[in-house]
Amino acid sequence: MHLNSRTLTLLISLAVALVLTAFLALASYFSSEGLKVALALVFVSCFLLVYFSYEALVFREIKHIYSSLDKVKRQEFKKVESRSIFTADPLTKIKDEIYQIAERKQQEIDELKRLQAMRREFLADVSHELKTPIFAAQGFIHTLLDGAMDDPNVRERFLQKAAKSLDGLDALVQDLISISQFEKGVVKMNKRNFDVVQLVHEVFEQLEQKAAQHEIALHLEAAPGQQIILFADPNRMRQVFINLIDNAIKYGRRGGNIWILFDEGRKKYTVTVKDDGSGIAQEHINRIFERFYRIDKSRARDTSSTGLGLAICKHIVEAHRSFIAVKSEVNKGTTLRFKLPKAKKD
Repeated sequence: MHLNSRTLTLLISLAVALVLTAFLALASYFSSEGLKVALALVFVSCFLLVYFSYEALVFREIKHIYSSLDKVKRQEFKKVESRSIFTADPLTKIKDEIYQIAERKQQEIDELKRLQAMRREFLADVSHELKTPIFAAQGFIHTLLDGAMDDPNVRERFLQKAAKSLDGLDALVQDLISISQFEKGVVKMNKRNFDVVQLVHEVFEQLEQKAAQHEIALHLEAAPGQQIILFADPNRMRQVFINLIDNAIKYGRRGGNIWILFDEGRKKYTVTVKDDGSGIAQEHINRIFERFYRIDKSRARDTSSTGLGLAICKHIVEAHRSFIAVKSEVNKGTTLRFKLPKAKKD
C-alpha cells in the first residue's frame, strides 16, 4: 500500500480529531491533575503523528534519494528502487529527476572516458605514422650531407628514397585532412550520373602493375560494352574502389583473384568487391574501418598504405547514404558490399 501526502494528512487529521473529541468528552470527569496528564497525552500523540508524517514523507524520501545517488555513483543502476512505502509526489518527482540526471551524467562521463582513450590512441598512432617517413627522409638526407653527395649513384638512390618517404608523408597528411573534413561534415559530394564500368576499368589500369607483382587477377563482371550508370560522386567513388581493391591486393594470396560485381535492384545497384585472399577473423571485422587499425601488425610499416583507406571508404559510402557490409572467413576470402542509386533522369 502506498500513501500519498493527501491521504496521510486526512489520516492524521482524523486521528487528531478523535483524540480531541475524546478529550473534550471526558474533560468534565478529569481533575486538575488529570487535565494536565490528558493534555500531555494529546501533545505527545499529536507530536508523534506529525513527526511520523514528516519522517515518512520528507526525511525517509530524502534518505532514499541519497541512497539512490550513492548507488548511481557506484553505477549500480539496476539496484536503485523506484518506489518507497509512502509516495510524496513532489519529492518522488525530484528524486526521479535527480536519478535520471545522475544516470545521464554518468553515461556522458563514460562516453567522455571512451573518447579520451580513443583520442590518446589516435594521437599515439598519428605521431608514430608521421615519425616513420620523417625519420626515413631525414636519415637519407643527412647521409647525403655527410659525404654521400659526391657519389652520383648513391645520391640518386638516396634522393629517390627520401622523395618516396616524403610522398608517403604527404599522402598521410592528405588522408588525415580528408578524415577530419568527413567527420566535421564539411565535405560535399558532387553527385552526377556516370558510367561505373568505365571508372572501374580505369582503376584496374591504375592498379594492374601492383596486382601483377602479387600475381593477382582483377575481374569485372560486366558484359563487353555494357554501361552501368550510377548517381554518385565519381571522384569519391574512384577513391573507394582504389582503396578497396588496393587493400584486397595487399592482403591477397599469390595466384588469387579479385572480383567487382554489380547487382541491379529496383532503385539501386549493389556493388560487391570480393576476393579469395587470407580473409579476416571475426574479432577484427568490426574494427577494420577504424583509423590506423591493421589486422596484420607485421605489415604495419607498409609505406604504400596510410592506414586510413578503409576509414575514408566508410565515410564516403555513408555520405552517399549507404554503408559497407563485410562478410569474411579466414583463408577463404572477404566480401564487401554497399549500394549506390541508379542514374537520375535529366
